[in-house]
Amino acid sequence: MSYKILSRIPVIFLILILFGFYLNATDIRAQEKADSMKINEHLKPLLPFVGKTWKSEFHGSTPEKPVYDVQHWELILNGQAIRIMHSLNEGAYGGETIVMWDKEKKQLIYFYFTTAGFYTQGTFSFDGKKWIGHENVTGNKEGITEVKSIGEILPDGRLHSKSQYLKNGDWVDGHEFFYVEDPGAKVEFKF
Repeated sequence: MSYKILSRIPVIFLILILFGFYLNATDIRAQEKADSMKINEHLKPLLPFVGKTWKSEFHGSTPEKPVYDVQHWELILNGQAIRIMHSLNEGAYGGETIVMWDKEKKQLIYFYFTTAGFYTQGTFSFDGKKWIGHENVTGNKEGITEVKSIGEILPDGRLHSKSQYLKNGDWVDGHEFFYVEDPGAKVEFKF
């Protein structure tokens, strides 16, 4: 391309073109890296969530007292596990989940550790594009001993999650979240 032709193209247009090449190269490198990793085959149904940060406003949240949950999914341990970190209201409560394939049980298992001092151990299964989780709870002060959850990415791109708790012997409705992808949101913990 000659200098005369370049001088006729607005600088912002050139910047956008170069930025587009950069993004395309970045996407190609990220895809090549993902392809080169030895991702556990059983984790692949969860890959649409990985590498993304999701944010949801609690039902009942108000402008005066907003309540948000932020979660970030990432592939860890050379593709053998997925870590999901989340925090509620900038770290007022949070937790970390590790999902991995259990060869002996022949199913996905997970452990969830919380800032409230309790933890859970559960299993994942799939029904089409939905994941179904069932976990046993240890050390919850409110009497919750089990949790069932269902999650999926909706056609509009939101992540939907709904749960039920076995609390004091009765199944009760738990949380329901509609998350949107929010790359600027941060998982935070207060110390």
